[in-house]
Amino acid sequence: MTSVWDERYAGDEYHFGTEPNAFLVSQQSLLKPGMSCLAVADGEGRNGVWLAGHGLDVLSVDSSSVAQEKAKKLAQQRGVAVKFEQVDLSQWAWGENRFDMVAAIFIQFAPPELREQMFSHIKRCLKPGGLLLLQGYTPRQLHYRTGGPSQAENLYTEALLRNAFDDMQILHLREHDDIISEGSGHSGMSALIDLVARKHR
Repeated sequence: MTSVWDERYAGDEYHFGTEPNAFLVSQQSLLKPGMSCLAVADGEGRNGVWLAGHGLDVLSVDSSSVAQEKAKKLAQQRGVAVKFEQVDLSQWAWGENRFDMVAAIFIQFAPPELREQMFSHIKRCLKPGGLLLLQGYTPRQLHYRTGGPSQAENLYTEALLRNAFDDMQILHLREHDDIISEGSGHSGMSALIDLVARKHR
Protein backbone atom coordinates (compact mmCIF):
# COMPACT_ATOMS: atom_id res chain seq x y z
CA MET A 1 0.00 0.00 0.00
CA THR A 2 2.84 2.38 0.84
CA SER A 3 4.28 2.38 -2.70
CA VAL A 4 0.85 3.17 -4.18
CA TRP A 5 0.47 6.18 -1.91
CA ASP A 6 4.09 7.24 -2.48
CA GLU A 7 3.31 7.36 -6.20
CA ARG A 8 0.11 9.31 -5.60
CA TYR A 9 1.91 11.88 -3.46
CA ALA A 10 4.94 12.21 -5.77
CA GLY A 11 5.58 15.60 -7.34
CA ASP A 12 5.37 19.13 -6.01
CA GLU A 13 1.58 19.38 -6.07
CA TYR A 14 -0.28 18.62 -2.84
CA HIS A 15 -2.73 15.93 -3.97
CA PHE A 16 -5.45 17.00 -1.53
CA GLY A 17 -4.36 20.63 -1.32
CA THR A 18 -2.83 22.49 1.60
CA GLU A 19 -6.00 23.85 3.18
CA PRO A 20 -7.77 21.93 5.95
CA ASN A 21 -10.87 19.84 5.46
CA ALA A 22 -14.02 22.00 5.65
CA PHE A 23 -15.78 19.72 8.14
CA LEU A 24 -12.76 19.89 10.44
CA VAL A 25 -12.79 23.68 10.24
CA SER A 26 -16.51 23.70 11.06
CA GLN A 27 -15.70 22.05 14.40
CA GLN A 28 -13.13 24.66 15.41
CA SER A 29 -15.12 25.62 18.52
CA LEU A 30 -14.26 22.20 20.00
CA LEU A 31 -10.52 22.83 19.80
CA LYS A 32 -8.59 23.98 22.85
CA PRO A 33 -4.89 24.87 22.90
CA GLY A 34 -2.80 22.12 24.44
CA MET A 35 -5.13 19.28 23.48
CA SER A 36 -3.28 16.18 22.32
CA CYS A 37 -4.48 15.14 18.87
CA LEU A 38 -3.89 12.18 16.58
CA ALA A 39 -4.31 12.92 12.87
CA VAL A 40 -4.91 9.50 11.29
CA ALA A 41 -3.59 8.86 7.77
CA ASP A 42 -2.81 12.57 7.57
CA GLY A 43 -1.06 12.35 4.21
CA GLU A 44 0.61 15.60 3.21
CA GLY A 45 -0.36 17.19 6.50
CA ARG A 46 -3.03 19.74 5.62
CA ASN A 47 -5.22 18.80 8.58
CA GLY A 48 -2.52 18.09 11.15
CA VAL A 49 -0.75 21.35 10.34
CA TRP A 50 -3.99 23.32 10.65
CA LEU A 51 -4.75 21.70 14.01
CA ALA A 52 -1.26 22.52 15.25
CA GLY A 53 -1.82 26.10 14.13
CA HIS A 54 -4.69 26.24 16.62
CA GLY A 55 -2.45 25.22 19.48
CA LEU A 56 -3.01 21.46 19.53
CA ASP A 57 -0.21 19.00 20.25
CA VAL A 58 -0.48 16.97 17.04
CA LEU A 59 0.87 13.57 16.11
CA SER A 60 0.44 13.12 12.35
CA VAL A 61 0.72 9.51 11.18
CA ASP A 62 0.76 8.12 7.66
CA SER A 63 2.17 5.16 5.76
CA SER A 64 3.80 7.27 3.03
CA SER A 65 7.25 8.74 3.61
CA VAL A 66 6.78 10.90 0.49
CA ALA A 67 3.62 12.44 1.95
CA GLN A 68 5.26 13.05 5.29
CA GLU A 69 8.22 14.87 3.76
CA LYS A 70 5.74 17.24 2.11
CA ALA A 71 3.83 17.54 5.39
CA LYS A 72 7.03 18.56 7.17
CA LYS A 73 7.62 21.26 4.56
CA LEU A 74 4.06 22.53 5.01
CA ALA A 75 4.48 22.67 8.79
CA GLN A 76 7.71 24.61 8.36
CA GLN A 77 6.06 27.04 5.95
CA ARG A 78 3.20 27.62 8.41
CA GLY A 79 5.58 27.95 11.36
CA VAL A 80 4.02 25.19 13.46
CA ALA A 81 5.39 22.19 15.32
CA VAL A 82 3.95 18.79 14.43
CA LYS A 83 5.23 15.36 15.39
CA PHE A 84 5.32 12.98 12.43
CA GLU A 85 5.48 9.21 12.45
CA GLN A 86 5.48 6.88 9.45
CA VAL A 87 3.40 3.87 10.43
CA ASP A 88 1.50 0.85 9.18
CA LEU A 89 -1.85 1.44 10.87
CA SER A 90 -2.60 -2.29 10.89
CA GLN A 91 0.50 -2.91 13.03
CA TRP A 92 1.00 0.36 14.90
CA ALA A 93 0.71 0.59 18.69
CA TRP A 94 -2.02 3.22 19.01
CA GLY A 95 -1.91 3.28 22.79
CA GLU A 96 -4.67 3.65 25.35
CA ASN A 97 -6.19 6.81 26.88
CA ARG A 98 -3.53 8.78 24.99
CA PHE A 99 -5.25 11.54 22.98
CA ASP A 100 -7.81 14.26 23.68
CA MET A 101 -8.89 14.21 20.04
CA VAL A 102 -8.63 12.01 16.97
CA ALA A 103 -9.09 13.50 13.50
CA ALA A 104 -10.00 10.77 10.99
CA ILE A 105 -10.66 12.50 7.68
CA PHE A 106 -11.21 10.29 4.62
CA ILE A 107 -9.49 7.17 5.96
CA GLN A 108 -11.49 4.90 3.67
CA PHE A 109 -8.51 3.11 2.16
CA ALA A 110 -9.37 0.57 4.89
CA PRO A 111 -11.47 -2.47 3.91
CA PRO A 112 -14.03 -3.68 6.48
CA GLU A 113 -11.69 -5.87 8.55
CA LEU A 114 -9.04 -3.16 8.89
CA ARG A 115 -11.73 -0.50 9.41
CA GLU A 116 -13.16 -2.42 12.35
CA GLN A 117 -9.68 -2.78 13.81
CA MET A 118 -8.91 0.93 13.33
CA PHE A 119 -12.22 2.06 14.84
CA SER A 120 -11.49 -0.09 17.89
CA HIS A 121 -8.02 1.42 18.23
CA ILE A 122 -9.43 4.94 17.85
CA LYS A 123 -11.83 4.38 20.72
CA ARG A 124 -9.14 2.91 22.95
CA CYS A 125 -6.54 5.59 22.25
CA LEU A 126 -8.93 8.41 23.18
CA LYS A 127 -8.84 9.65 26.74
CA PRO A 128 -12.13 9.61 28.67
CA GLY A 129 -14.06 12.62 27.38
CA GLY A 130 -11.96 12.66 24.22
CA LEU A 131 -13.42 13.62 20.85
CA LEU A 132 -13.50 11.88 17.48
CA LEU A 133 -13.94 14.03 14.37
CA LEU A 134 -14.53 11.81 11.34
CA GLN A 135 -15.58 12.50 7.78
CA GLY A 136 -15.96 10.04 4.94
CA TYR A 137 -17.91 9.17 1.83
CA THR A 138 -21.23 7.34 1.61
CA PRO A 139 -22.10 4.80 -1.12
CA ARG A 140 -23.69 7.56 -3.23
CA GLN A 141 -20.12 8.71 -3.87
CA LEU A 142 -19.80 5.88 -6.38
CA HIS A 143 -22.18 7.89 -8.56
CA TYR A 144 -20.28 11.17 -8.22
CA ARG A 145 -16.80 9.66 -8.58
CA THR A 146 -15.13 12.86 -7.37
CA GLY A 147 -12.76 11.19 -4.93
CA GLY A 148 -12.51 8.32 -2.52
CA PRO A 149 -12.37 4.56 -2.99
CA SER A 150 -14.16 2.65 -5.71
CA GLN A 151 -14.90 -0.26 -3.34
CA ALA A 152 -18.44 0.07 -1.97
CA GLU A 153 -17.55 -1.93 1.14
CA ASN A 154 -15.08 0.78 2.21
CA LEU A 155 -17.76 3.48 2.32
CA TYR A 156 -19.77 4.59 5.37
CA THR A 157 -23.46 4.78 6.13
CA GLU A 158 -25.14 6.40 9.10
CA ALA A 159 -26.14 2.97 10.38
CA LEU A 160 -22.57 1.66 10.08
CA LEU A 161 -21.09 4.57 12.05
CA ARG A 162 -23.87 4.60 14.63
CA ASN A 163 -23.29 0.91 15.25
CA ALA A 164 -19.49 1.21 15.28
CA PHE A 165 -19.53 4.03 17.84
CA ASP A 166 -22.60 3.09 19.87
CA ASP A 167 -20.41 2.97 22.99
CA MET A 168 -19.58 6.68 22.58
CA GLN A 169 -21.77 9.76 22.89
CA ILE A 170 -22.67 10.73 19.33
CA LEU A 171 -22.87 14.52 19.23
CA HIS A 172 -23.34 14.90 15.48
CA LEU A 173 -23.96 12.43 12.67
CA ARG A 174 -25.12 13.62 9.27
CA GLU A 175 -25.13 12.48 5.66
CA HIS A 176 -25.11 15.28 3.09
CA ASP A 177 -24.11 16.10 -0.47
CA ASP A 178 -21.78 19.07 -0.91
CA ILE A 179 -19.23 20.43 -3.34
CA ILE A 180 -15.72 20.10 -1.97
CA SER A 181 -12.43 21.36 -3.35
CA GLU A 182 -9.42 19.61 -1.86
CA GLY A 183 -6.70 19.61 -4.48
CA SER A 184 -7.02 17.24 -7.42
CA GLY A 185 -7.82 14.32 -5.11
CA HIS A 186 -11.23 15.49 -3.87
CA SER A 187 -13.02 17.88 -6.19
CA GLY A 188 -16.69 18.38 -7.03
CA MET A 189 -20.08 17.29 -5.73
CA SER A 190 -19.56 14.62 -3.09
CA ALA A 191 -21.67 12.32 -0.91
CA LEU A 192 -20.36 12.90 2.61
CA ILE A 193 -20.97 11.78 6.15
CA ASP A 194 -19.77 13.61 9.27
CA LEU A 195 -19.39 12.26 12.79
CA VAL A 196 -18.52 13.95 16.06
CA ALA A 197 -18.45 11.58 19.02
CA ARG A 198 -17.20 11.81 22.60
CA LYS A 199 -15.75 8.95 24.63
CA HIS A 200 -17.63 8.51 27.89
CA ARG A 201 -15.83 9.77 30.98
